[in-house]
Amino acid sequence: MNIQVSDVIAPPAPKRLQDMKLPVVMMRDILLKTMFRKNLDMVSDLSEAMCLPIPVVQELIDMCRDQRLMEATGTLNANNGNEMGYQLTDGGKARALDALAQSEYFGAMPVPLDVYREQVKRQSIRNILVTRQQLVGAMGHLVLPDDLLDQLGPAVSAGRSILMYGPPGNGKSSISNGIRDALGDNVYVPRAIEYAGQVITVYDPIVHILAPEDAQDPTALRRVTPYDKRYVKCERPTVITGGELSLDMLDLVYNPTARTYQAPLQLKSTGGIFIVDDLGRQAEPPQALVNRWIVPLEEAKDILALQSGEKFEVPFDTLVVFSTNFHPNEIFDQAALRRIFFKIKIDGPNQANFLKIFAMVAKKKGMALNEDALVHLLKVKYPTIDNVYANYQPNFLVDQMVAICNFEGIPLQMRPDLIDRAWANMFVKDEQIVK
Repeated sequence: MNIQVSDVIAPPAPKRLQDMKLPVVMMRDILLKTMFRKNLDMVSDLSEAMCLPIPVVQELIDMCRDQRLMEATGTLNANNGNEMGYQLTDGGKARALDALAQSEYFGAMPVPLDVYREQVKRQSIRNILVTRQQLVGAMGHLVLPDDLLDQLGPAVSAGRSILMYGPPGNGKSSISNGIRDALGDNVYVPRAIEYAGQVITVYDPIVHILAPEDAQDPTALRRVTPYDKRYVKCERPTVITGGELSLDMLDLVYNPTARTYQAPLQLKSTGGIFIVDDLGRQAEPPQALVNRWIVPLEEAKDILALQSGEKFEVPFDTLVVFSTNFHPNEIFDQAALRRIFFKIKIDGPNQANFLKIFAMVAKKKGMALNEDALVHLLKVKYPTIDNVYANYQPNFLVDQMVAICNFEGIPLQMRPDLIDRAWANMFVKDEQIVK
């Protein structure tokens, strides 16, 4: 069933320790390490640092007191609502140091992988209904062929893989970004997840953009239920990679100092979009890159490996957009192409659309159109390249003329001779260089 923007179900906050579904020793040690590293002694401060409700933290503290790892200070803090303070015993400090030697991770309690899987289902990219109006709104600044949205709309709504191909400079990257903007809603990203006692950090402020929180209305009869703060409310993530993409960037990254893992790019993009731009320019062959995606694309799950060699499954809930200047038959075999669900050719504009783009760019740059210059461009210059138009060319030509006018100290203007000077910089003459 498709969902609308506001229908993503937030992860419920745990009410008791047993709701956490994490190893008790792990939770205890993260509490001890957090107290030790951050020098905290109040339940409310620990609750904020560990992103847990106060009752759950209190249960952990009571357990540590029973094990003589922690003790009450016997004083109430007036600045914290007369909270009782706590401190580590000598045994607690020793245990904290021992735990830190095994893993430096402390702070936000991780979410078990199985629990995270359920949240991924609630906010799946494949559940979104993207309307024509949303796509038009996100791409209204682009001049696109009439039938392109007919192809893009079903592809985005399906949440399946998309291959966009065609000559360079025709907006494949801009269209990819437009797809991202059309999604528009929010998801909940875990700060970290846990598998087999190992911590994998997921939230990345470079990838994940914080979404505004819903304001609580103190006069409302029904308050907004607080969600699990181990998650961060974010816009649907977008990961964009280009020629730098390599196969090892799709694996877990192990930090030997902290003894924790960092999620690979495709896991960080869960619930969002993974754009592989300029496919064919990477050091890895395109076929090898796509082969790495075969299982995730077909089965909606990925397989990662720990340092020990143990392999495990994680959700793969990402709209993958491949963008290339090559013809698909040049870089893929038919088996790989079959696994990419939508294949959309992005051609250059026709003359009418080229003129629309040119007029939009000129207006934006503050340059008035000139009929003689446009006739010269269309009748003299473009026949030299067989009238092949590209979306990047209007911006390039207008920027060149702006630069020339600024250099010559004349008002911004469009003339046939300025068109010639701008055109000369758009292409490199094919000639032999004597060395």
